Amino acid sequence: MDIAYVINFLKELAANNNREWFTANKDKYEKAKNEFDILTTALIETISTFEPGVKGMQPSQCTYRIYRDVRFSSDKTPYKTYMGAYVNPRGKKSNHCGYYLHLEPGRCMLCAGSICWPTKLLKDVRQAIFDNIDQYIEIVENPEFKKYYPIVGDERLLSAPKGFDKNWEHIDYLKPKDYSINCNLPDRFFTEDIDTLMKRVGHIFEVAKPFADFTNYTIDEFER
Repeated sequence: MDIAYVINFLKELAANNNREWFTANKDKYEKAKNEFDILTTALIETISTFEPGVKGMQPSQCTYRIYRDVRFSSDKTPYKTYMGAYVNPRGKKSNHCGYYLHLEPGRCMLCAGSICWPTKLLKDVRQAIFDNIDQYIEIVENPEFKKYYPIVGDERLLSAPKGFDKNWEHIDYLKPKDYSINCNLPDRFFTEDIDTLMKRVGHIFEVAKPFADFTNYTIDEFER
């Protein structure tokens, strides 16, 4: 597995994001994609040690097309300049929390959780946090969790969400607009040998499992 090759290809693509260059370098893309599929296969196997439902999944079930949908975007560059793998036993489009590996030069990360929930589901998750605040705090304030995932949610409300008392002492835990968590990492993290890399990735994702389990329990109730 040669992830350094993947990162270098993505750097070249970012500098030459046009169809002419991509067509002329299609062989480089195919090699980068193959290397990333090898990584994704190892990732699935690693996650299956603590999330058995993903065992047997294929890279094609977890990865994404390189082509951008530019129909409603002012940015008309045709290709994504990153590669990602989202490992979720319920599938890539599920509301349930999963585990995401993102390779993008200078912006590599490991993520867990879920985004773009229906309004009712987001309210239900907030209610679950409110009702089980001690359990939730124990998860997200655990030092090992905070080491890798210092912030919950990419965006936050400025005030209390509707239906919750703004003066509640733990109201900040209900302000995220999504319940995703990100662990930002240097590019070199992903260029280790496969065994070392998977050991480290597996640990970081396993730290996120109690968080995923907490929200997934509520999602299970929501979808019944």
